[in-house]
Amino acid sequence: MMASNDLVIKTESLTKRYGDILAVNDLSLEVPRGHVFGLLGPNGSGKTTTMGMLLGLVRPSAGRFSLFGGRKPHREALTRTGAIVEFPSFYPHLTGRDNLAFFQEISGNGDSVELDTLLEKVGLDGRGKDRFQTYSLGMKQRLGLAYVLLGDPDLLILDEPTNGMDPDGMAEVRELIRSLGDGERTVLLSSHLLHEVEQVCDSVAILSHGRLVVQGRVDELVRSLAGETILLRTTDNAKAIEILSKLNWVTDLNSKGESILVSAPTLRSSELSEVLSRSAVYVAEMTLGHVSLEEYYFKITDDANGDTA
Repeated sequence: MMASNDLVIKTESLTKRYGDILAVNDLSLEVPRGHVFGLLGPNGSGKTTTMGMLLGLVRPSAGRFSLFGGRKPHREALTRTGAIVEFPSFYPHLTGRDNLAFFQEISGNGDSVELDTLLEKVGLDGRGKDRFQTYSLGMKQRLGLAYVLLGDPDLLILDEPTNGMDPDGMAEVRELIRSLGDGERTVLLSSHLLHEVEQVCDSVAILSHGRLVVQGRVDELVRSLAGETILLRTTDNAKAIEILSKLNWVTDLNSKGESILVSAPTLRSSELSEVLSRSAVYVAEMTLGHVSLEEYYFKITDDANGDTA
């Protein structure tokens, strides 16, 4: 467990119930300083509700949480926090820059010189004088990112920040978010895009039905599963699956494009080749420990749902 002064967000048995619906159930998280931390899970897993509780928008039913080690009152801690939960509301008849100027004035965050820098940072430097109502959904998301950066906050809480963007825009914003998490600033990012989380986040918490399934560094979580996987491409994948499914030390088999993902100890990889060759099935390519965050996610959530069932 980390020292409290190294944690920007800490929750302890955080719970939110809406009548008979348990939206967040006994959630304990630790988000380190200087990390891009991903909240990953399907719709209804409790991601947005968790963010709402951290921001004081939703009252917890039980448990507790703290920001910045809890050394200051929650209201004061929020002055160091920028957030997008759901979608920020802007004035359609105002320009992008004027919207930022309005929110900057009422919040007292930053100065007018900062606005042009922020618009450039999020890729709207050529559209800052256009009315918000003319913006595409992707441009609106970019303006939302500029809004949360007003005043250069220490913590950013972002709910699906690339929603509605084209692939080029998503790549640019991913790079921006990655850079925002360098140094002392911390980013809490909610996303259902597994590829995005793997590219951007240092650490991740996977939620399912309001409960925490697992949390940790992305590279360590993937490595924990990768040590048990072997990627094969054979001369007859269908026959290979039939043969390998009969081995008691092969725990799972999945087709992956033109290859087979085999859940088995990598130390026994040579035995796979030997077993297949006896039936005239030959290995054309073999990669040890090949797994993505997407594969880890589906493996870990399937196991969790099985335990629940």
